[in-house]
Amino acid sequence: MKQNTRLILVGGFLGAGKTTLLSEIAGRLMTDGKKVGLITNDQAAELVDTAFLLKTTQNVAEVSGSCFCCNFNGFIDSIRDVGERSDADILIAEPVGSCTDLSATIVQPIKRLYADELLLSPLTVLADPFKLEDILNGGTAGLHKSAAYIYKKQLEESDIIVITKTDTIEMARLDFLKEKTKTFFPHAEVMAVSSKTSEGVGEWLSYVLANSNSKDKTIEVDYKTYAEGEAVLGWLNATVSLRGDQIDWDKFAKRFLNEIGQRVKSMNLSVGHIKIMLQNGSNFLVGNITNELGNVETRGSAGNSDQAQIIINARVELAPGQLEILVSESLRITAVDQVKTGILAWKCISPGYPNPTYRYIRNM
Repeated sequence: MKQNTRLILVGGFLGAGKTTLLSEIAGRLMTDGKKVGLITNDQAAELVDTAFLLKTTQNVAEVSGSCFCCNFNGFIDSIRDVGERSDADILIAEPVGSCTDLSATIVQPIKRLYADELLLSPLTVLADPFKLEDILNGGTAGLHKSAAYIYKKQLEESDIIVITKTDTIEMARLDFLKEKTKTFFPHAEVMAVSSKTSEGVGEWLSYVLANSNSKDKTIEVDYKTYAEGEAVLGWLNATVSLRGDQIDWDKFAKRFLNEIGQRVKSMNLSVGHIKIMLQNGSNFLVGNITNELGNVETRGSAGNSDQAQIIINARVELAPGQLEILVSESLRITAVDQVKTGILAWKCISPGYPNPTYRYIRNM
């Protein structure tokens, strides 16, 4: 790994748009001639984010089985691996979306133990505008109260708060939200971006590349509430083979997501995110649901063929067993008699109690 390799940490709650933004900025940096590495993170393997970023960036490592903070040494090993593999100038890391206390457990340890190797940008936390608006108004953004606690703690410890998906909100409402966010969190820079239109992306990227002034301040975190906020969500990661006769995989993927979406809406479930990536050779479609309304978004195309593969990641406020039933039944109904499915990997868990490797405390 090069000396003074820049490390950009981009946090934010599930569904905030982290992976989409990371793909966008990695592409920009590579176009400018920079060598870039990406590091993803999840409580289990078979991650949609990793598969998607490998399609667009290639130099990607995954820390799975625990969060960065609970496997700090594994995170550093991935930093070295990705950095050395491509002689990277810039590394971009995406912590698990339900993690907080990143300043005390990741930022401060890196600053103290690896200051001679890594140039650390300010900690960025992304926020969906509508969830953020509800949180600032005293609500829970449709989340369990302990999950909403995590959301607020992520904002509290940030150096930069980036409001995402600005193409989905009126300008006057966005301006008011930015002002209100700054009032609640005066310590943070407040910016806004749209990965879809690229508005604001260049401004944020220029800022994090030009600054290495992540704060020494850490926050107080009630780990019992934090653990409950993670545990209320069931986490399912699966990879499934698909076989049929010249199946239109785009229609299949959308039917599958719509089936899940209808169930989510009818059960009024709190959704962190539900993501899929359906791959047919080099062709792929990515889709997601990020709210309890079951709204489906897709991009890309997997085309038609006899065989394909789907990766499924679901973070829903359900017990793991119930989440398994929801996803497997949706898949069975979508496949009916036209598509045969085969389980290649299937894991459904509830995250354990967070136990960070390091926790540096310094309040300013």
